[in-house]
Amino acid sequence: MHTRGTYCMARRALLTDRERELIEGGDTVDEDLRYQAISRVRRKIEDELTTDVDVLQENHPDLYAELRKVVCEPKSTSPSSEGETTSDSMQ
Repeated sequence: MHTRGTYCMARRALLTDRERELIEGGDTVDEDLRYQAISRVRRKIEDELTTDVDVLQENHPDLYAELRKVVCEPKSTSPSSEGETTSDSMQ
């Protein structure tokens, strides 16, 4: 489970701990391994996640709504240097 910067081996949603490390990058990350991790995650999104979303949408609309809220709605806004608000949401 990922709790604001803390990793735990007990659970995961989409990324493994290692995929998180590789995608976050840094000076010590091998670019080939990073590329492979990105490809694996992309495949999970395109193949597995879309199927899971369909199952939730058809069979458990409440869970689908919870997932949609987490993925699609902005989690927070913060002032930019020019006083405007920005958001890091997926829409």
